[in-house]
Amino acid sequence: MNQWLYLLRPVRPELATNPTPEEAAAVERHFRRLQSMLAEGRLILAGRTLEDFPFGIVVFGAETEDEARAIMEGDPAVQEGVMTATLHPYRVALMRGT
Repeated sequence: MNQWLYLLRPVRPELATNPTPEEAAAVERHFRRLQSMLAEGRLILAGRTLEDFPFGIVVFGAETEDEARAIMEGDPAVQEGVMTATLHPYRVALMRGT
């Protein structure tokens, strides 16, 4: 399986510190989806920076670019316009614990 990364950026800097109820709900759905991907063995890692204008990354496996793009575009935070995302081919070179 190929590895991919999508880079997430909130559309509002205040999303991390003062989300609207709708944004908070979308982020919760986003997080639950990542948990499902982890349980399926598809997610490699996910997280975000702790800066004033944070960004997040999701590293995952997919066979094709089309499949990877569908996964990224299916992220609830992306679908609901809370975050924008860009897709990148990726390869984990080193990882602790493996």
